[in-house]
Amino acid sequence: MSDSDGRVMTGALLVLTGMMLGAGVALLLAPQSGERTREDVARFAKKARRRVKGAAGEFAESVSDMVDEIEHRSEELLGQGKELAKESKGAILEAIDESQKRLARQRERLAGLLG
Repeated sequence: MSDSDGRVMTGALLVLTGMMLGAGVALLLAPQSGERTREDVARFAKKARRRVKGAAGEFAESVSDMVDEIEHRSEELLGQGKELAKESKGAILEAIDESQKRLARQRERLAGLLG
């Protein structure tokens, strides 16, 4: 075994030993048992799930309200557009009628001039 390989093995053993010592100290100094920690994690997960469900419900309701509002406004705009189209059609028909009357008067005038 070369000197380089020996250093690598020594370093690996030191890291492994440090990990085992750290885990042992953590178990000795842990503020509560593993069972209690698992219960706390499970309780936290349940609370988080309820919060997510609540937020998802609120989001869905908000989107639904927004869709209803868009539908209502679209119907209003469609109604206004139809009313505007009717008004415009009426104005155009009046303009055409007035133009036809003027044209008829001009024809009569021209016919009178030409004899």
